[in-house]
Amino acid sequence: MMNLKKFSLFSIILICFILKTHGQLTTKLDKNSAQEIPFKAGEWLEFRIHYGFFNASFATIELVKDTLNGSPVFHAKGYGRTIGLARLFFKLEDYYDTYFDEKKVIPYWFIRDIYEGGYTKNLEINFDHKKKIALVHNKKNNTKATFQIAENAQDLISAFYYLRAFYPKEKMMINDTFSINMFFDNENYIFKMKYLGKELISTKFGIIRCMKFRPYVQSGRVFREKESVTLWITDDENKVPIRLQAELAIGAIKADLNRFKNLNHPFKIIVD
Repeated sequence: MMNLKKFSLFSIILICFILKTHGQLTTKLDKNSAQEIPFKAGEWLEFRIHYGFFNASFATIELVKDTLNGSPVFHAKGYGRTIGLARLFFKLEDYYDTYFDEKKVIPYWFIRDIYEGGYTKNLEINFDHKKKIALVHNKKNNTKATFQIAENAQDLISAFYYLRAFYPKEKMMINDTFSINMFFDNENYIFKMKYLGKELISTKFGIIRCMKFRPYVQSGRVFREKESVTLWITDDENKVPIRLQAELAIGAIKADLNRFKNLNHPFKIIVD
């Protein structure tokens, strides 16, 4: 299980939003199917993150077409920043980039450049999925190292698109658990989640039918309990995160989809 103690709060929010669920424990990835990719270039999502009564930060993720080593790829860009009073107490400016295969949806190049209250990290990871290795370049310390990775290992951003692309077609049962292989910084992880059923959520856009999940996290310094995070994903062809709530060791956070552009499918709102 991934130990979330080592990540910043913004990284934890990204992990919980992105690593929705996928079946290697009870449901197999449908990676050989010809199902339609549920996203397209131009998609843009913005999330507003609240800490208690404060609007603490915004996080965005954008997808564009690009070229890497002469081959067409998708390029996803993640960005997060604190705002208002939260920025006065804790300045955060995080940039994430990943370049991934348009069909297989596996990462080739991942970039993490962050500033979090004086803490900085500038890291690049090059993935070789045939050899199952990752070359990690710590640009801040000017070091390079090679690590073994698991099959279809994902980075923090590519996982969001990988799971949407190969979502299982078979019906999930309540309390089914799911996992995904992930490589982050210098380590391999298995991130696990549980399916809790479907629920109607009231949002700024209207009533949205969602799938409800519970990521397994480690209680202690960051989270109050092992199952203290809840995540809602649209129950449609887009499979977009709508809301995240987490009980922390001190206080609570809530993150909501605030704006979006260029979804590949209609955004379904339930009308009374």
